[in-house]
Amino acid sequence: MDKLKMCTPNLADEKFTALASMFPNAVTETIDENGVVVRAIDADVLVQEINTHVVSSKEERYQFTWPDKKKSVLLANGPIAAALRPCREESVDFDNTENLYIEGDNLDVLKLLRETYLNRVKMIYIDPPYNTGKDFIYEDDFTEETGEFLRRDGQYDEQGNRLTPNLDSNGRFHTDWLNMIYPRLRVARDLLTDDGVIFISIDDNEVENLKKVCNEVFGEANFEATIIPIVNPGGRDYKQIAITNEYLLMYSKNSNLELNELSKDVNFTQSDSLGGFEYRELRNRNPKFHSGNRPNLFYAFYVNPNISTADGYCAVSLDKSDEYSVEVRPYNSQGAESVWRWGKLKANENIKLGDLDNSQILAKMKSDGRWNVYEKARITTQKAKSIWAETEMRTENGTREIRALFGSTYFDHPKPLALLKRCVYLATKNDSIILDFFSGSATTAHAVMQLNAEDGGKRKFIMVQLPEVCPEGSEASKAGYKTICEIGKERIRRAGKKIKEENKDKSGIENLDIGFRVLKLDSSNMKDVYYTPEEYAQMNFNLEGFMDNIKPDRTEEDLLFQVMLDLGIPLSAKIRQDGETFYVNDNYLIACFGRVDTDLITEIAKKKPYYAVFRDSSFINDSAMVNFEQVFSTYSPNTIRRVL
Repeated sequence: MDKLKMCTPNLADEKFTALASMFPNAVTETIDENGVVVRAIDADVLVQEINTHVVSSKEERYQFTWPDKKKSVLLANGPIAAALRPCREESVDFDNTENLYIEGDNLDVLKLLRETYLNRVKMIYIDPPYNTGKDFIYEDDFTEETGEFLRRDGQYDEQGNRLTPNLDSNGRFHTDWLNMIYPRLRVARDLLTDDGVIFISIDDNEVENLKKVCNEVFGEANFEATIIPIVNPGGRDYKQIAITNEYLLMYSKNSNLELNELSKDVNFTQSDSLGGFEYRELRNRNPKFHSGNRPNLFYAFYVNPNISTADGYCAVSLDKSDEYSVEVRPYNSQGAESVWRWGKLKANENIKLGDLDNSQILAKMKSDGRWNVYEKARITTQKAKSIWAETEMRTENGTREIRALFGSTYFDHPKPLALLKRCVYLATKNDSIILDFFSGSATTAHAVMQLNAEDGGKRKFIMVQLPEVCPEGSEASKAGYKTICEIGKERIRRAGKKIKEENKDKSGIENLDIGFRVLKLDSSNMKDVYYTPEEYAQMNFNLEGFMDNIKPDRTEEDLLFQVMLDLGIPLSAKIRQDGETFYVNDNYLIACFGRVDTDLITEIAKKKPYYAVFRDSSFINDSAMVNFEQVFSTYSPNTIRRVL
């Protein structure tokens, strides 16, 4: 039986292993500044193998950098030993919901989620600190291992991080903000599906730096748009120009992204046997397309001016004849070669030579004497535009929505529900996972539930938020809310009830998932000796205290969730408990952390789980441990067995 690692992987190790497998002759050893022999890559050999120029540190090149960037990269790749502990009493419908609310430093949480949710998240939205000179930001301590969980001067949390006001008088004003955002985006990218997308709200203070960071993390080719929401038409008088807008940067994971289109109000003035339509040019207006790269879209139509409708649209054919004599090829307004939007086969299927009224392709002469070819378009959707100026996009609406739920305003500048609903609608499918790791007032969770209620979707949300303390004397503090997390969780509870009440007569509304599992970031469930036994081997004291490698304050459900993370099982998986035995997603994982004897091992093996996990110290005697492998070999040899 094998032991579970119970910590996140070291990505630097994985990347070194991948490089070594491709270029084994480039792997070497050297001595570091401490005189220790360490692994290394021979740059000269690597250059020879890839046959390209490698830029040295002194050579000029185009790059975006800042102080501590190298350490920021190391922070993104470094492993942590931490746990997400379930909190049933603060959850809603814990056993049935597929939504998650996670409290803790979002970098550590993202690292814990990385293996389990690798390529599973369809959309990420974040509203990080804007770095206005007043915001609190995460100040990651690069000099410590993240997993040490030190608390030094009272300003640090248990993960060794602190929130600190990033004053504009700070000499590291932009550096601190970049060190905060960069590793989080690096890890977050891994969670996105191949056709996934990220939206990031920002303002003028860091929009240029954020775009450069995103170009590096996601690739400049995957920049999709800078959307401009008009959040305050009256303008904020920060400087000489009153600022009315924010920015919403949008990047895709790769070129597979396909957004949904928005519905549009259409009043068709034309109709035929298929219904209403409007005439739309068949010529493709995209300047990147031409006969050289789209030859199947470059061909001729032949127009018969003598067969026309009352409004001047004429019959067309794809075959030249005496009757169809006017040749029309696709050219743009400057006379340069273009292409059609339809291929020749589709065009032929939509031409009805003997039925002009119902033919879906017609031609009409323009005022300059040239001919255009048109389709009968029945499109009722349109692409989203880059400026979102609707009144529901204004920040004041977000404030009203909080007030409507709580009776007071407990959160500054919450994002309006309409903005998040549009992002979710554009970028997701009905069963997608949506992640927000700066969840704040939890508008994203509200938007997911609202959209599911409207279209019957099964989208799931994962909210991540540091339990930042509400300022003393604030309205939230006076109302008894100690942290932002408490506000966010209560907002989801109230919004879910409100959505169900407003849609109580809608079919299937009883199945709407308005619950969420609360998980809280904490140090690992395992004692330090589990990770560093060599340190304790040197000590002259009784090791009986370390016979059980689990911390004494941890529950069996705490252990289960750390096992699920280690095995890559979603944290929203269905869990059933029978005595001291847990069943996850039916019999996919069966775990028991209580007393284990041969009879129980046999009972579990006969159920043929994919994974079976036990606690090392739970076997009641040596006989049970000896029989463990034999029993599974007999009843379920394919089960993967692990112990803590």
